[in-house]
Amino acid sequence: MTETTPYDADRARFTRQALARLVLCDHAVDVADGAAGMVATENDPDTGPGGRVSQAFQLIELAERALVSAVIYERERGSSWTEIGPYLGIGPEEAEERFASNLDGWHTAFDVPYQLDGTGRRRIPQLPTAAYDPAWACENLDRWAYLQRIGIDAVSSGLPMAVPEEESPSITP
Repeated sequence: MTETTPYDADRARFTRQALARLVLCDHAVDVADGAAGMVATENDPDTGPGGRVSQAFQLIELAERALVSAVIYERERGSSWTEIGPYLGIGPEEAEERFASNLDGWHTAFDVPYQLDGTGRRRIPQLPTAAYDPAWACENLDRWAYLQRIGIDAVSSGLPMAVPEEESPSITP
């Protein structure tokens, strides 16, 4: 699929490493917000039996998604499977095998950034939202970090950006 998407220009400003980091940031926010939702006790009477277990289980699912994002980010920034494996408690071959399909999906999504739904009219992004629309992600993640008192522009200010084509060193034959 060679059609452009509404967010191609924004996405081109970022390196794949930066996009992977945005996705990791976005998933980390989901984990943090999910954990924070378990702190308040005032709504416990409104929660049915097993409700807090459901929340804790969802937190595990969010953390697993953040783990996949962390592995993709580490691979994008050049970490080897030998460097990643020990943090997972497994060997490099097992780590590569465990995350191979996630990495394949990540790389394929840049070639095919969306698929059409069954009607052929609606685009379904194949990249995670933070990578598909990085300008939106930066704005929202910076706002989240500010509200958490982590710091102004704590997310977007540390991203490695792509060199615009007009600034790229030209190669002369």
